Amino acid sequence: MISFTATILKFDKQGEKTGWTYIHIPLKIANKLNPGVKKSYRVKGKLDEFKIEKVALVPMGEGNFIMAINATMRKGIGKTKGATVNVQIELDASQIKVPPQLLVCLQDEPEALKYFNSLPQGHRNYFTKWIQSAKTEPTKVKRITMVVKTMIRKMDFGAMLREERDERRMLGR
Repeated sequence: MISFTATILKFDKQGEKTGWTYIHIPLKIANKLNPGVKKSYRVKGKLDEFKIEKVALVPMGEGNFIMAINATMRKGIGKTKGATVNVQIELDASQIKVPPQLLVCLQDEPEALKYFNSLPQGHRNYFTKWIQSAKTEPTKVKRITMVVKTMIRKMDFGAMLREERDERRMLGR
């Protein structure tokens, strides 16, 4: 477990990362966690006393990474941009499990299953975590349906969410 102190930052304009709240993971620390690795990987540990797991470190070039601090994490630590946070992290080798209900539905659509399995693990994780974050069973069912339709159409996670947003706007919801 590696321990260090970081300042919570926020991107003003940074392409797809615009508005993200994050902490910087410099090369020196990244090399202690996962030596020589320059692509995204997951960590677990604590931010102050708030436990985290399966959190992605995103490469920013030259061996430096960032860890996005989502709303749940910010609420858990009670801090925002400019605050200092005590970080304790280590490599998280555990796999994110695909919900069995999604697998059953994908097996009914062989082309959808083939496309899902062709996606990089990180992209499959977007869909999986999104389904798992549903608070109610009806929401979970709706999300599984959306993912299967998305796989049939060979779309990525972002395209699916944008299409859903646009449909809601057209319907005035």
